[in-house]
Amino acid sequence: MKIIRQHAYGGPEVLELEDLELPEPGPGEVLLRTHAAAVTFFDILNRRGDLAKRDYYRADAALPLEPGYQGSGYVEALGPDVTGVRVGDRVAWALAAGSYASHVIAPAAQLIPVPDDIDLGEAAGLPVQGLLAYKLTHEAYPLAEGDWALVQSAAGGVGTLITQFARMRGARVIGVVSAEEKAVVAKEAGAEAVIVSGTTADQAAEVKRITGGEGVRVVYDAVGKDTFEANLDSLAPRGYLVNFGQASGFVPPMDLMTLNDKGSLYVTRFCLPHFFDESWPPLDFLERCFQWMREGKLAVRIDSRFPLGQAAEAHAAVEERRTSGRVLLIP
Repeated sequence: MKIIRQHAYGGPEVLELEDLELPEPGPGEVLLRTHAAAVTFFDILNRRGDLAKRDYYRADAALPLEPGYQGSGYVEALGPDVTGVRVGDRVAWALAAGSYASHVIAPAAQLIPVPDDIDLGEAAGLPVQGLLAYKLTHEAYPLAEGDWALVQSAAGGVGTLITQFARMRGARVIGVVSAEEKAVVAKEAGAEAVIVSGTTADQAAEVKRITGGEGVRVVYDAVGKDTFEANLDSLAPRGYLVNFGQASGFVPPMDLMTLNDKGSLYVTRFCLPHFFDESWPPLDFLERCFQWMREGKLAVRIDSRFPLGQAAEAHAAVEERRTSGRVLLIP
């Protein structure tokens, strides 16, 4: 089998294509033949070693690292005591380490059946990111009809999903993107207005202009350090900043009186496991997502597909913000 591994933390160049013996599934496990593996920013943070610095994530960042945890494909072999799954089934999965590979071992109980009318590439990019976007818009700050929401990285894989769920709830979205060509993607996802960070000097002033001087009720942000101050200044009084990532680095400590001075603001650091107390996978939720996809209410935008051996190039494209939507690796 072919697999991407890394033996050191660092830039995309640490990702190496290696040959390993095809593994045998153990009790309760299946061998999967990968159709597509999703590249996520979590993979990039792990590759760089950012997560190894935080006690919460250290178990995920041990070297040598076999990156990737989410993908789709076909069941190729069954381990002992596996029921309810057949060879040839179309499935997606998440939380299966080493998904940047031609074959993956995963627990049979964690497989997500993919209907024949749902594209396997889109299914690879949906499970964790779809649930993340749903929980952000429905629970972390439950959007109400007419609420203004600011979505950072609005043309990204998660940003487009957040925007679509926000629109389903009747909210009005201002998307922030890094380049003019990404504005089209954000608007297609449902953003009512778009701010291009590379050409707009003052995000907060533009937000206030768009909202008639009020500011937004909530900011959904995975950028972190570089956008933190502008996000606070974009909020209406008693508004919510929901941070769920640190693409630009961790937010430094702050004086709580800053929140008072800017209008009794709320700041929270969202982590998906704290908002999920069901068994994995959330099949009822994913079935609803598949139905929304059939109805044209939800789409998983695929930006590009890279051969597995070009994992470094795929990481660089995502890390340098040259993509709009999900990036997939194809064995």
